[in-house]
Amino acid sequence: ASRMAWPIIASTATTLVVFMPLLFWPGVVGQFMKYLPATVILCLLASLFMALIFLPVMGSLSKAKTTPQDTQQSRAGKAYRGLLGRLLRRPGFTFIGMLGAMVLIFLAYGKYNHGVEFFPSVEPESAQVWVRARGDMSIYEKDALLKQVEQRLLGLSEVQALYARSMASSSGELAADVVGTLQFQFIDWYDRRKAAQILDEMRSLTADIPGIILEFRQQEEGPSGGKPIELQVSSMESAATDKAVAKIISQMQQLGGFVDIEDDRSLPGIEWRLEVDRAEAARFGADVLTVGNAVQMISNGLLLAKYRPEYASDEVDIRVRFPQSWRSLDQLQRLTIQTSRGQVPLSNFVELVPAPKTSIIKRIDSNRAVTIKADLAPGFQVTERLKALLGSDIKLPDNVHVKTAGESADQQEAMTFLLGAFATAIFLMLMILLVQFNSWYQTLLILSAIIFSTAGVLLGLLVNGQSFGIVMVGMGIIGLAGIVVNNNIVLIDTYNQLRDSGLSAFEAALETGCLRLRPVLLTSITTVLGLMPMVLAVNVNLLEPSLGFGAPSTQWWTQLSSAIAGGLTFATVLTLFLTPCMLVLGEKLRPRKVEPATATTPNSGDDIALLLKKRA
Repeated sequence: ASRMAWPIIASTATTLVVFMPLLFWPGVVGQFMKYLPATVILCLLASLFMALIFLPVMGSLSKAKTTPQDTQQSRAGKAYRGLLGRLLRRPGFTFIGMLGAMVLIFLAYGKYNHGVEFFPSVEPESAQVWVRARGDMSIYEKDALLKQVEQRLLGLSEVQALYARSMASSSGELAADVVGTLQFQFIDWYDRRKAAQILDEMRSLTADIPGIILEFRQQEEGPSGGKPIELQVSSMESAATDKAVAKIISQMQQLGGFVDIEDDRSLPGIEWRLEVDRAEAARFGADVLTVGNAVQMISNGLLLAKYRPEYASDEVDIRVRFPQSWRSLDQLQRLTIQTSRGQVPLSNFVELVPAPKTSIIKRIDSNRAVTIKADLAPGFQVTERLKALLGSDIKLPDNVHVKTAGESADQQEAMTFLLGAFATAIFLMLMILLVQFNSWYQTLLILSAIIFSTAGVLLGLLVNGQSFGIVMVGMGIIGLAGIVVNNNIVLIDTYNQLRDSGLSAFEAALETGCLRLRPVLLTSITTVLGLMPMVLAVNVNLLEPSLGFGAPSTQWWTQLSSAIAGGLTFATVLTLFLTPCMLVLGEKLRPRKVEPATATTPNSGDDIALLLKKRA
């Protein structure tokens, strides 16, 4: 326990400093993901206490004894010793070979990768259909359009429940021209097709309905919400803003890849304004208040009083207004009001004037702005489409500003933070390793495993057919950085002990590899096996009990687990073969003087164990 205390503390500390910056992840994504690093940190602290206190006590009660010869006596140990010995004689070629393998993996990933995404796509349990239509329609006309769509989609066997809602006006995340929504609740995921296939069937069933636009949207999980493409167009002049929005939408349609494009400009329409000639109204003995009361008679009604029934908690308005057949614009031309001079037609001093309708005005940072949103067609990526759009020659006015928002902005924020957190973690690890080993070469050798392990991350994503997730894979790489250095720390610490005991660099590296073979393999294999249920998307139901594959709850973690499992597997090979070779190569490039040993150079595992025992 005393011998291995500092290597274990250093290994745990390097992992802790990797996850600590993730606790300060800003934004919605940070609020969603901070529980993972917090859990890992607590578990690591508990495992450190277990390793330093409880395991030595429990080990002292065990009567089983093992020696370094146990590893050498197995066939795998003998094969590893022979292969490592040949590689140690040519450490430079071994290093070049590993570099070549890493380059090949990077090239293969660059050609056969599965794209980039912000957050994992999870199979939804529900979906929505937005019914979009333009025109000054009444609520009854909107409801009739919604019923027409609803009748086409009734009776689907994979839909458990259907809820329809027509609305007088849209609000929140809905587009301005949405007249109604349909909410679908699917049956259990293992009894149905994928949601994308079901929505494609719904599109084909409703494709021939004229006069409307249908937008099919899956239930969105995780911190990201809304459409992935979001642009905020602002200007001091509303006309320039509208013109710029029209140009951008036209360019998006020409480039392709953008679907379900929408914006929150005011819908085209007409509003009627009553302009009162105050001088003329005063001559007839009328005023604006009287005119207003008269107009309310043909609109919402004139408020007379309020009444609260015994069974209700809210008051009810008592209003008076004309019958429905009299509530029209033509009625204003025939309407008369009572004045001191008798009944006077409103048309004598009131003029009905049409004007452009303004439904809603939105401001972002005090500037009037219009937001453009769009989904992406299958096979297209957010970053690639935005780069193509903003890099094209749209020729917008000088006073118009375009700003990215939504998922693209969240993705950029997450990438910036993860890069900063990664750099901070590397710096803290560097400080810990320098204190532990007091050697720049050995410290940089340990940290180089992080760079090499990224090749394993990409290989794991390729094998499992996963896209590169900014959040999950980024967190996996950062977490892997703290994991892959652990075996190297203990291995190099053992190497230094053997060198101080009188072994040459070649013999120390060879014996170190053989001594650490079993612990390194056990550590890596148990970790990878623990991740395999998540890599294979296995869902364990302990209540039935039963096993399932591809459940929605497992789709969150396949990217993260694939990244860590692939990177750790690749890093294990590096630890067992490349690290000993790099230690020998370092001695060749910068030899150090070693005092001659007082005893013969040890060659057996018993002699090494005896030296370590004396050293302790």
